[in-house]
Amino acid sequence: MTPDAFIPEAPLRCSGLRKSFDGKPVLRDLTLQVPAGAVLGLVGRNGAGKSTLMRALLGLVPVDGGEARLFGEPARALSDAVKQRIGYVAQQPESMSWMRVDDMLALIGGFYTRWDKAWAKAMLERWALDPKALVGKLSPGERQRLALIRGMAHSPELLVLDEPASALDPVGRRELMREIVLRAGELGTTVVFSTHIISDLERVASDIAFLHRGELLLCAPQDVLKENIARLHVPASAVDTLKGPVPGELARRQTVDGGLRLLVQRGRERWPALAEAPGVRVDHLSLEDLFIEVVE
Repeated sequence: MTPDAFIPEAPLRCSGLRKSFDGKPVLRDLTLQVPAGAVLGLVGRNGAGKSTLMRALLGLVPVDGGEARLFGEPARALSDAVKQRIGYVAQQPESMSWMRVDDMLALIGGFYTRWDKAWAKAMLERWALDPKALVGKLSPGERQRLALIRGMAHSPELLVLDEPASALDPVGRRELMREIVLRAGELGTTVVFSTHIISDLERVASDIAFLHRGELLLCAPQDVLKENIARLHVPASAVDTLKGPVPGELARRQTVDGGLRLLVQRGRERWPALAEAPGVRVDHLSLEDLFIEVVE
């Protein structure tokens, strides 16, 4: 998952992606690789650039610099064969609102050689979606569920989801995310999904990427992030003994009592010696706390 570790068979990778709108940078020299079979959760605050990144990765918007490649092909010039291997669900699926649900699925299914009509029908029944209803008359949550069926019924090898459960309540989100992971596991699908809801990540993501103001701050397997990054509380009495950055230091903030709060990453299975100093407290962080520390 490390950006600089080249993965020849990565279903998705990008290098040096840059994108601005009206002179405002939205993506800043972003590099990312996603190995086959991973479930990557991309988390960031609203406005962090998640949707722009998703669309740039799929070649749906031109970029100002860098390149994205899917299954080895440039995202802006994909062959029909590679397009058959990709599923995409936008944050606000609004297409074909004038059609009935069953007619829309039949039309979309005609473009894919591996369309699983039986699975699509079973999911409509499971989620109580009326196949005769007009797409435009569905609730936001129903449209998200329908979009997921449309995005997964052709058994994609790469599934890209932009805030796939944002219109659902917590119970609905949990059910939908569980269905995504179960289906992906059955098919061996690589999944990339964006969210601003940390709990969605902890339940289903094998790998985590933190996006902040268009920059990729951290990207690693979830267990690595939790095990290898901690927060050190350094009392004011020990601050003067620090000379320069601590090994593995990721962020530093001064506290109101004159002490320091350091975010550190251990190397070679060892924490910095500072962690053993008198008065220093070590906190192991949840994903939510880690995200706040990184972007605060």
